[in-house]
Order: sequence, then structure tokens, then C-alpha cells
Amino acid sequence: MRSIIRISFRQSMLAGLLLIAALLGWATLRSWLLLEYSIAQSQLTSDYALQLNDTMQELSQSTIDLERTVRQFIVLKDAALLVRFDANANRCLAAVSRLRQIPRLASEAPINDWTTALSDLSGQLRNAESPEALQATLDRLNEINGTIDRKNRQWIDEQYASIRTKLQQNRVQMAGSIITSFIGAFIVALLMSRWLTRPVEKLEASIARLGEGCFHDPIEVRGPADLRRIGHRLDWLRQRLDELETGREQTLRHVSHELKTPLTALREGIALLEEEVVGSLDDSQKEVVDILQHNILILQRHIENLLRLNALALETRHLNRQPVVLTELLSSVAADRELHAQSRQVNIVCQAPESSCLLDAEKLRVVLDNLLSNAIDFSPSGGNINLDAKIEGGILRIVCADQGPGVALEDYERIFEPFVQGKRAAPAARRGSGVGLSIARELITAMDGQIRLLPNDGHTPGAAFEISLPK
Repeated sequence: MRSIIRISFRQSMLAGLLLIAALLGWATLRSWLLLEYSIAQSQLTSDYALQLNDTMQELSQSTIDLERTVRQFIVLKDAALLVRFDANANRCLAAVSRLRQIPRLASEAPINDWTTALSDLSGQLRNAESPEALQATLDRLNEINGTIDRKNRQWIDEQYASIRTKLQQNRVQMAGSIITSFIGAFIVALLMSRWLTRPVEKLEASIARLGEGCFHDPIEVRGPADLRRIGHRLDWLRQRLDELETGREQTLRHVSHELKTPLTALREGIALLEEEVVGSLDDSQKEVVDILQHNILILQRHIENLLRLNALALETRHLNRQPVVLTELLSSVAADRELHAQSRQVNIVCQAPESSCLLDAEKLRVVLDNLLSNAIDFSPSGGNINLDAKIEGGILRIVCADQGPGVALEDYERIFEPFVQGKRAAPAARRGSGVGLSIARELITAMDGQIRLLPNDGHTPGAAFEISLPK
């Protein structure tokens, strides 16, 4: 087993291809041999058939010449005709000899009868027997010729029938070889594919888990040696990322904690100054205290946002998908922002189909709340905010559009970055820190979706953000 595991990815592919080529080559070679055998048998039978046909024609013609010579001898009694008879008899015997050379010829018994009849005819002719006896022997020769001819034709038909049967058998064998080789090649390809793709799928899944921030599960890849080495390096990377992530979280917690302690002391001191516990303050001093109080609050919000982003990094690793009715979700988010919208005299209009989707409702609620909060802050008094949802081709699309000043062109690329606020100011004072859209993007990405700022044609006021999620 160890020797198999040590095989590399390239060697595994090469071995699989060679095995498939061997199976297909075996089927091709076997088919070629069967075809060559069938062609040889057909050619041999055709040669025998031609030889048999030519020999029978020669035997028939020699028999006719022999009969003519006998009839002439009966009439003329010329000794020279006996010489011609012997010459015709020798040609007949030569033809008979060629018939005997054909293997498995079915006319062997009639051939023996034919040679016996020829010998009888020769004796009768030399003994000057009666013409009736000679004629009877000639009739017997012609009858034997007919029998030989019929049996020879029957033999030819049997040979061709045997060839057809053999061809049918060879065709079945060729089809069986081809089917067997293709099935074997398919099985080999399937096994090799399984052997090679399983570690690749394991690597892909491990990389996806690393991308999702799951650093606690060890990575172990089985299969070819080179892919196992990649698995070891990937596990080392997992451990290193786990160490870095743990260090980052600890550093962020420590820094935030260390900042909050003196910040609390500063807030208490500024509160004492503001309450004039240490003495009365003139107007300029009160103004300085107000500036300090305002900036302390801003600094506190930044620290809280840092902690919130750190907590968000942990939340995005875990999804809780459940069926969610879209109309209920949008109505609930709008209801939570009702007081905020009334303070700005803004109307929220929700539109969604009466259907449900498999979503992480809590994370999507946070995203929509951030979008609505920004839309309310940037909307003019008496404006409308449209919160629309629709399903297109298995994709849920939610658009939040307001009628505010919109987003400047130079802010399009960085509007989703942490602590980035657009250059265009809201109609009313707001205390945003610039992390709402960053949080929204992180949560939507964790749900395998996208959030983007829709391009503005310059004629329609406001900004429109679109969320795309798999249904």
C-alpha cells in the first residue's frame, strides 16, 4: 500500500492512461487477428472453389472426349484410337488427382467409383466387348460425373455457410472484446478519477475553510505523494494563520482594553470639569471642555467599533440558515427604524414577494439595518426610501435606495472600507464612524453573496445599494 501512495500525481495519470491504452490496444489487436483469420479462411475457400470449378470443367470435357473416342473405336476399330483414349484417360486421372488434393472434399467416394469405372471401360475397350457393355460403362461415368459435381457444389455451399457462421462468431467476439475493453477502460478511468480528484477536492475544501476562517480542523490529504506534500504545507499554513489570527484578536482586545481604561479616567475627569467640581469655569474654558467631551465620545465609538469588528470576524465563520419570509423580514427591519425615520420625516416603502428563502436572518437584518440607517440619515426631509426585494434565476436581490445627495464618484471604490465616510455630507448631523458598510460587506460575503453600490446616471438623486444572495 505504501508503494502505491508514493506514486506522484503525474505517475498516477501516466499509469492510468497506459492501462486504458493497453485495454483498447488489446481489443484492437484481437479484432484485427479475428479479421485476418476470417479473410484468410474466405480467401482459401474461394481458391478451392475456383480450383474445384476449373477441375470439374476439365473432367467433364475430358469425359466427353473419352466418350467420343470410344464411339469412334466401336465403329472404326482403329488401334490409333486406343492411344487417343489413353491420352484422354490420363487427363481425366490428372483432374481426379487434383480433386483429391482438396482437403475435406465430400466427393471422395464418387471419385473412387469414377476411377473404377474408367478402369472397367479401358478393359472392356481392349477386350472388344459389346457396344452395349461399353455404353453402359459410359453412362455410369456420366452419372458419376453428375454425382461428383453435385457433391462438390454442396461442399462449396457448406464451406461458405461455415465461413458465414464463423464470421458471425468472430463479429460477436469482436463486439465482446470492444465492449469489454471499453468497460474496463471506463472502470480504470473512474477509479483513477476517484483516486486523483478526492485529494484535489480535499485541498479545495480545506482552502475554502481557511478562507472562511476555520483554522482549528487539521488538514490531512490522502492520495498521490505530491498532493500529500501540498496537504502538509497547507496544514502548516493553517497553523500559521491560526497563530496570526489568535495573535491579532489578542492584540486587538489588549489594545482596546488598554485604551478604554485611560479613556474612562479622561471621561470622569472631563465630567468633573464640566460639573465645575474643581472650580468655576469661564466661557472659553467651558468651550474647551465641550471639545474634549465631544472628541472623547468619538474616540470611545472608534474603540467600540474595533471591538465590534473583532466580534464580527468570529460571527462570519458561523451561519445559521433558516427559511425566512421576505415580506416579514423587510417589514420587521423597517419597523425597527420607524422612530428614526419619523424624526427625519422620511417614509420607508417595502416591496417583496410572498415567498421564503433560506437565509441567516440575524446577519441579513444587521446589514439591512445599517443600510436603512444610512439612507435615513442622508435622505431629505419628506423623502422616500425604497426597500425592494425580488428573486431572479435563483438569486435574491434586495435594493435599498434613498433620495439623498448620493455618493461621490471618488468614493465609489472605497465606500465599503472600514472607517471611510463619503465626502458628501448628510442633511442633518450624524454620528457615524464609517464601519456600517464595512460590516455589511463582511456579513454578506460570509453568506456567499455580494453587496454593491449601483451606478448613478447623474439624473436620479440618491444612492442605491444592491444585495445579491443565493436563494
